Amino acid sequence: MKESTIIKRIRENQFVLIAEVGVNYYDIAKKLGISDMEAAKLMVEEAAKAGIHAVKFQTYKAGTLAAKASPYYWDITEEPTRSQYELFQKFDRFGYEEYKEISEYCNEIGIEFFSTPFDFESADYLDELMDVYKISSSDLSNLPFIEHQAKKNKPILLSTGASELSEIEAAVAAIRKHNEKEIVLMHCVLEYPTPYEDVNLNKIVSLKEKFPEFYIGYSDHTKPTPECDVIKTAYNLGAVCVEKHYTLDKTLKGNDHYHGMDPEDAKRILSGIDKINMLRGNGEIRCLDTELTARKNARRSIVSNVDIKAGAVVTENMLTFKRPGTGISPAKIDWVIGKTAVSDIAEDTILTEEMFR
Repeated sequence: MKESTIIKRIRENQFVLIAEVGVNYYDIAKKLGISDMEAAKLMVEEAAKAGIHAVKFQTYKAGTLAAKASPYYWDITEEPTRSQYELFQKFDRFGYEEYKEISEYCNEIGIEFFSTPFDFESADYLDELMDVYKISSSDLSNLPFIEHQAKKNKPILLSTGASELSEIEAAVAAIRKHNEKEIVLMHCVLEYPTPYEDVNLNKIVSLKEKFPEFYIGYSDHTKPTPECDVIKTAYNLGAVCVEKHYTLDKTLKGNDHYHGMDPEDAKRILSGIDKINMLRGNGEIRCLDTELTARKNARRSIVSNVDIKAGAVVTENMLTFKRPGTGISPAKIDWVIGKTAVSDIAEDTILTEEMFR
């Protein structure tokens, strides 16, 4: 198994952006009049061009994922299907061979592939195709399935949408029974799309406090904005990894297009994170080289407050402090007091050490 790009970047304190392709390629294929595979590869290619670090798909069969009577939980003005089973039936044609082809294509163009398995069969066959496992919020309480994936002994991204703290703790414990690899807890709100007032990004801080031994990420379901404020705020609060639904056409009806990012959004997100990193700097406590001129001219020196005659012993009332800081620093006033003037010193002279003995 090679090292996951996601985990490598996180270890090196580098931001990770994951494009959740999910099953959006089906709609892209229909729109463009191309095959599902061509659409999937096109989405991967455009993600790589945008600088996205990894693409994530969803692997399921409707019959093993949802009962026929399963109700919807999404915005039906965007996706009118009222049964989970009926919706998933539309998007479950790919299997091992197709995901293998996509995984190989991702390797060729230099972007990490992985897919969220939603049944034991896909969890097994995806093992050879990817370097991390992603566990959906919907499976956070499915402890037998979590343990099955944990036994693959790979890093795990665990979404925490719609969960209580005790459920997250139980899921983590189930993973740790079989697996000591990295865990990334993904803050998530299971609301499609998530209203901005429900995003609750401070949960990222809470997860960091409750689980200091794990990395914390964020799975975003808000509609993207030009400013990318949601994701930039999540990053500033400690999310080292962000996953967001991804499309090539946000105007498409159905499934996850309406709250997804497109390649231009991704570029704005990555540019915004780069700017944040630039603003953060390296945190060293020292005078910057770029501050040296200002430091010298804006700081103060000890300056003569009166005329000082040669041979006079300096007293405190002979001194004051003025800019620039090219002379003796006020921090050394105790050194100056009591010294003898070598020669006459006029009032308002910046004092230097060679003027005294």
